[in-house]
Amino acid sequence: MEKKVARYFMLIASGILVFVYLLPIWKISISAPQYPEGLGMYIWINEITGENKNDLKTINGLNHYIGMKEINPASIPELTIMPYLIGFFIVTGLVLSFKPRENMILAWAVLFILVGIVGLYDYYIWGYDFGHDLSNDAPIKIPGMSYQPPLIGSKQLLNINTTSLPYFGSYAIFISILSSLVSYYLLRRKRK
Repeated sequence: MEKKVARYFMLIASGILVFVYLLPIWKISISAPQYPEGLGMYIWINEITGENKNDLKTINGLNHYIGMKEINPASIPELTIMPYLIGFFIVTGLVLSFKPRENMILAWAVLFILVGIVGLYDYYIWGYDFGHDLSNDAPIKIPGMSYQPPLIGSKQLLNINTTSLPYFGSYAIFISILSSLVSYYLLRRKRK
């Protein structure tokens, strides 16, 4: 019985990852007096879009004034790699749901956690680069000021408040990892 339930949890772990292709994994919100309705940006598995139609264009316009590079999804190779990585976890998770092996499920979960940590670090590095590598020709220059958005949480940058948080796609990843760990726990308990 426990092995059957463990299989279901592993099936959930792999199946729920389909939502990562359908939902943004991260959201960055920007509020400022000149934009009382706010601006937003979604980071998807393979693209970056504005929350509203012109938000990304407006954000890039603001970034230009402080010397930040344009946010151009085509210049971010991780957005090309991520769909394949998630596909790998879906396929291997499905295989493990039909032939559950305790150590393989644990390896799957640990590898997924490591990929997540590397992904967060990569996101931090991109934010650091965008916020610190500013053009010398920027119309607005404040000595010593950097504009790195927060990794998680909110940060005040001049008169702009930026909030960066995981979004629904990240929740699917979290549920996936949690489900795989439950599957591992059930198989381990059955063995003992």
